[in-house]
Order: sequence, then C-alpha cells, then structure tokens
Amino acid sequence: MSRNLLILAAAPKLSELRDTLVRLEDTIIFALIERSQFKHNSNIYAANEMRFRDGYSGSFLSWFLKEVESVHAKVRRYQSPDEYPFTDNLPDPVLPPLEYPPVLVDPQSININDEIFNMYVNTVVPGITAQGDDTNYGSSATRDIECLQALSRRIHYGKFVAESKFQDPKTHDEYVQLIKEKNRDRLMELLTNVHVEEQLLKRLKAKALIYGQDLSTASLSPDGSINANGRALLGLNSLSASSSEVSDDKIKTRVDYDLVVSLYRDYVIPLTKEVEIEYLLHRLDNN
Repeated sequence: MSRNLLILAAAPKLSELRDTLVRLEDTIIFALIERSQFKHNSNIYAANEMRFRDGYSGSFLSWFLKEVESVHAKVRRYQSPDEYPFTDNLPDPVLPPLEYPPVLVDPQSININDEIFNMYVNTVVPGITAQGDDTNYGSSATRDIECLQALSRRIHYGKFVAESKFQDPKTHDEYVQLIKEKNRDRLMELLTNVHVEEQLLKRLKAKALIYGQDLSTASLSPDGSINANGRALLGLNSLSASSSEVSDDKIKTRVDYDLVVSLYRDYVIPLTKEVEIEYLLHRLDNN
C-alpha cells in the first residue's frame, strides 16, 4: 500500500499511482469488513457520552483518534506527504525530520479530513454495522481509525494524481491556462476519466463480493474452481462482477458490496476530485 516517497525524483506516473490506489481498495474493503463485525455502538460517536479523567468533552472516537495520532506524530507519520491527521495540536516528532523530495507544492495545506470523518461516521458506519450496542467500544473505535486513515490516504492521494496530470506534456499547457482562469468546471472535466471510474467501480464490486464471502470452508475443485459452503465462489468469473452473476438473490457477505461501490461512487471519487481541484488551483501560487 505504501510507497517510498523519499526516493521520488518526480511525480509518479498515473500507471504507478493506480497500482497504489488499487492496493488501497483492498485495505479499505478489509477494514470495512473488520468494523462490520461489531454493532453500531453509537455511544462512541456522541460527545459527552463518556467521562474522561482529563476533562475531554468530545466523543470517545475523537478522543481515541487524538491519542493514536499523538503517538504517530512522534514517529514522523504526518511529515510524510501522503499522511494527514484528523486532529490538531499534535506533538513534535522525537525523531529527526526526513527530507522528502518536493514533488508536491505545499502538500500539507489541503486537508479535508473533517469531511471524511463526518461522511464515515454518519453514512458508512450505519451502513456496514447492525444496529445496537455490544459494548465493544475500544475494538469498534480501533477499526474505525483504521478505516478513517485508509480513506484519508486514498482521498488525499488525489494531490499526486493532480500533479501527475499537471506534468503530462499533452495537457500541461491547458491545465496552466485553466488554473490561471480559476475555471473549476473545466478543470473537473479535464481531470475526469469516465471509463477509468467505471472500471474502478466494477473492480470494487468484484473485490467486495469475493472478500466478503465466508471462506472458512473454501476448497479447490478438480476443475480449478474455488468452492465455499457448498457453492462456487462468486466474483471470480469476471472482474465486472456482472449483475447476472448475482441476480438470483442478494448474496449475503460480511460487508454489503453495493455499499462499497456507493461509498466510492458517492464519496471517495468526488472527495478525491475536490482535493485535486483545490491542489491545482494553488499549483501556480509560487510561480
């Protein structure tokens, strides 16, 4: 999932970035599956539901997130140009700073984690969990943080995507002109690749369908197919996970594959584009 950003001499090519983004899809799907094993536990998202000895008045998740990010900040996590904290006023690293190549222009100035946090808590969690309270607050919040960090990295990778497209000789001059004009609509058109987005959503549905099935009884048949629970494993015949493959009845999986698709279609892709647009609009600020 991670790239060694210390050795970058220039913005990665789109093909290289897509490899990273495809691996992040796996990380996000598995993180959602892990969170879905616990009930909603809505208490951990509400302010003043739990009493903290240090007087903190926010939600349990917000408190836990700040504690985790404080530790990570001490080991330089948020000095990396692909990492963005959800909380402010974090401690300085105990390790000496690393010198990252200046591939991005002012990489830390754009951070939309507030939007990601609200989307996740208000939309994603209710969609992937059963209603109720099983008192697994610490475990639920731990999985929440894993989901949030993966989503944040995926969405903020839009800066690398925008820089790569900006550097493309075929479109560079057009990007420069549109940035000078502050033409958001035309920038959005130029950034958007409908075919790539359609393929991404098909791939996500296939992955969520495959990863979400119970593989505890999986076995390899003589013909090379994989069977689990007395039936062939679905989703392997085509990366499109076509509707004909799952149309007889809704396959019960550990996380709803349609929800994973809607998460990307309605939130991850639009928020990534928001990051790309904001990055590009400031790309020439120091020129």
